[in-house]
Amino acid sequence: MKESILRLLKEHRPEYVSGEDICRSLEVTRTAVWKHIQALREDGYEIEARPRAGYLLVCVPDRLYAEEIRDGLGTEFIGRHVYYCSSVSSTNDVAIELAQKGVPDGSLVVAEEQTGGRGRLSREWYSPRYKGIWFSLVLYPSVTPAEAPRVTMVTAVALALAVRKVTGVPVGIKWPNDLLVKGKKFCGILTELGAELDKINYLVMGAGINVNQDPADFPQELRDIATSLKIEAGAEIARVGLLQSLLAEFEYWYRLWLEQGFGNVLKKWKELSVSLNCPVRIHTLNKTWDGWAEDVDEEGALLLRLPDGKLQRLLAGDVSLRT
Repeated sequence: MKESILRLLKEHRPEYVSGEDICRSLEVTRTAVWKHIQALREDGYEIEARPRAGYLLVCVPDRLYAEEIRDGLGTEFIGRHVYYCSSVSSTNDVAIELAQKGVPDGSLVVAEEQTGGRGRLSREWYSPRYKGIWFSLVLYPSVTPAEAPRVTMVTAVALALAVRKVTGVPVGIKWPNDLLVKGKKFCGILTELGAELDKINYLVMGAGINVNQDPADFPQELRDIATSLKIEAGAEIARVGLLQSLLAEFEYWYRLWLEQGFGNVLKKWKELSVSLNCPVRIHTLNKTWDGWAEDVDEEGALLLRLPDGKLQRLLAGDVSLRT
């Protein structure tokens, strides 16, 4: 009911909507309308009330509410079921619990804040309240577990393209799962799955995007290596609009992968990469490699040309770009 009232107010902006019209349209009492208006105000919506005129929606808050995400979302199934969290330890943790219960394909978990956000190798991901987009998607792709890592590259392509379209910031992809601007990281991707030997039960794709942080918002130890879209664009970014673009772009590339194979995704990934055809240092769990990042194969593995001319294939690792 609250969402229905909000929709009516949006449809009539910048005009007032009388309480009587709302009651008649939604078949509710004036008392119920007033209670839902109060609830919307508590959620941050600025609603003006005027005797004999009714209610006017003056301002919409920058919150990642389900009703805001769905309003104008151009997808068929990605993000159509939204689980909103004001604060959560990790959206991936919530998404995994939901996936185990069988929520619909493409379900979105989004949070205003993460208190225990994490990246690869269980590293902490700084996720301050109202400053970024911290989200996870529940997916059930018809691919083998061996093919699952490709969704990270699908996601990187989709997010990079969406951010470029919305903000104009020239972002690039660093293998295997980071998005950078001018060498600084603003987005990380973490894919987790529940699977049997030859079957994926569910796949959870999580991403953390630094959107509206100022330099002072970052801990001192991150200021030289992290950035936000606001810093790079020079202006605050509307988070809901950006998230809607991200979801639409993801749905396109995700479907392209599942329906036509990985070739087009990989081609676009290479176009957007900032960690190919350059010298790199790669840290794996037990070794450090120096060489020339020559290519990425169909499975997403990095092909590193070593100083002795040999080609080393790496499935995971931390890349440092060298000059």
